Formats: sequence, structure tokens, C-alpha cells
Amino acid sequence: MNRLTTSRGEFDLTRFPEDPRDTLRAWDAADEYLLRHLDGADGEPTDLSGTVVVVGDRWGALATTLAEHRPAQITDSFLAQEGTRANLKRNGVDADVVRLLSTRDTPPDRIDVLLIRVPKSIALLEDQLHRLAPSVHTGTVIVGTGMVTEIHTSTLKLFERILGPTRTSLAQKKARLIFCSPDPQLPRIPSPWPRSYALPTGVGAVSGRTVTNHAGIFCADRLDIGTRFFLRNMPLSRGPERIVDLGCGNGVIGVAAALANRRAEVLFIDESYQAVASAEATFRANVDTGATAEFLVGDGLSGVPAGTVDLVMNNPPFHTHQATSDAMAWSMFAGSRRALRRGGELWVIGNRHLGYHAKLRRLFGNCEVVTSDAKFVILRAVKH
Repeated sequence: MNRLTTSRGEFDLTRFPEDPRDTLRAWDAADEYLLRHLDGADGEPTDLSGTVVVVGDRWGALATTLAEHRPAQITDSFLAQEGTRANLKRNGVDADVVRLLSTRDTPPDRIDVLLIRVPKSIALLEDQLHRLAPSVHTGTVIVGTGMVTEIHTSTLKLFERILGPTRTSLAQKKARLIFCSPDPQLPRIPSPWPRSYALPTGVGAVSGRTVTNHAGIFCADRLDIGTRFFLRNMPLSRGPERIVDLGCGNGVIGVAAALANRRAEVLFIDESYQAVASAEATFRANVDTGATAEFLVGDGLSGVPAGTVDLVMNNPPFHTHQATSDAMAWSMFAGSRRALRRGGELWVIGNRHLGYHAKLRRLFGNCEVVTSDAKFVILRAVKH
């Protein structure tokens, strides 16, 4: 746990799920820069008496610090929402004072102060600006924030094209602010997302099928090479099974399992609301009979009863925002072991250098290399 010191007080904050091995803070210099600006460090304090909306708040640092103004928080991350709830409680704040919305929810009708933490995905930013634009007015104060490595010319052009004239601040501690003045004359056009593309041939049961991607999904315009390799080497159908596509993204792995085994029950899980919406759209477009599916936004397999799953397929992320970490992979592997029945299997694909085999052996007591190439390895662990 770390303490964020501001003019509004000191706040104990942590990332979610809380992990004693995780030394990363729940905020960074970009959050601090934005809070100083709102307090008037660069001039007059910002009037926060109207409707305040915070977009992309990564662990609830901004929402917790600004809780007295009853902001709405919009995020694509279930973990960010849970982190916000936990940090509000940790600081003695009633969670009801912050309205928690996902990127799939309708934004407030009127926004007077719009604070945007620039996301890693430029597509997600584009989609959210389009969705937010009808709610801003000429008096809306719009301030974005991010590290200098996160704010590019394309970022500023999006603000300019969708909302209005845009400029940036000087950098402080490698962070920068974005100031945007709403232009009511700009046409309010719908978001260009979601988008679809046809899968190539030679990738098993999903060859030639159509994939739907909402904004923010990894490799939204093509099949990434890791997933392609996994599709070519997936476990064969073995009769009725309960299968989990863990960290499902657009759901192509789970859809392939459903098409190969029409009696399967497939559970698509991701902490991204955009991902689960993509997986559901992909499934509905391609699987019309036989297999059934559930779609869950959550913290890995924490919501799945122990010993109820036959097969988990997983391509774990090894980045959390801009930080490289194995915490998410470890959590996914441990959750998989708990959820699997005896004899159930976890199949994992990852870059060879990540060393997932060592973690799996520690958890399961076994790990087999199914196949590999110069870049990727597919591993299989069995719960005994």
C-alpha cells in the first residue's frame, strides 16, 4: 500500500487485487499532475460543482481523491472498478458516492468536467470520445492526462477531430496534460467501432469465420500470430465438456472450441468489458446450434465454483498498462487449478522467454510442452 499526498488530504491506495509482491503504485505522475492542475497550481482552481466524469481511472486514485464531488467513473476494466471500490472503502468513503460505469454503459447526459486518463489503446480513446461527445457543452472543462510516452500526435488529433481545439501542457515528471475546448459546431458522428474481419484459412474450426472487435481489443484488425499458433494446436474434442476461454479477448479461441465440440459449454471470461462484448458478438455470429456459452466480466476464475471445469485455455497478458508483470498470469494459473476438476487440463500459450513452465510446475506439479516454435510455446498442465 502507498499513500498519495494531495491538497485534499492523504489517501491510502493500492492496486487490485492486492498482492504483497506487487510494488507498483496505484497512481503515477500523470494522476498527480492532473490533481495539482484541478487545485489551481497553474492558475484558478477548476469548478467541480457540476457533473464530473473520470474516464480511464486505472485503480481509482482519481475517483477516490475527488469523491467529495460525487464523480462518475467510466472504465473498461473490471479490476479498476473493484480497485476503486476497495480504495474508497480503505479511505472511509461510501462507495455509493462514485457512480461506477463501464465503457459499455451510456455516459451521463450532461458532463461539466471531463477528466480523461489516456488509455494505451488509441482505438478505445476514439470510441470513448465519440460516445462522450454528445454530453459535453461549450462550458465543459476537458482535461486529459498521461505520461509523455502515452500522448502522441495521433492522441491530440483525436481530441481535436471529435471534441474541439486541443493543446498540451509542458511536461512535469515525464507527465503531460491535454486541454480541449469543446466545439459545438463539430459534427457528432457515431463511433466507427465495433469492426469485423474474416479469419484466414488454416486455423482449424474457425477458418474463414467473422470476428467482431470492439474498441480496445488486441489486434483488432487481424489475427495475432500467437492466437493463430494456438488455434492450429488446440486440444481435440473429447465429448461434453465445460470449457473456459480465460482472458478471452474477442473470443476466437472459445468459439473454435465450441465449433469443434457442439456439446460443450463454453465460458468466456475477461476483465475487459469491451472484450467480453466482442466475444459474445463473435460467438453469436458463428455458433448457431449445439454448444452453449456464458459471458463473464470478472477477476479471472474467482467467480467460478471450484472443481467444475474440464478445460481452461489461456493466453495470459504480461503487461499491466505500461508495466511488465507476471502477477496476472500467476493469478490466472492459480485460479485455473482451483476451478478445474481432477484430471482437468490447463492449456497455456506464451512467449518462450516468459518461463511459464516453472510457474505451472510449482502449482500443478507437472507441465508438458505440447508444441513450440521460435517465438511461442504451448504448455499443458493437469490437475491431479
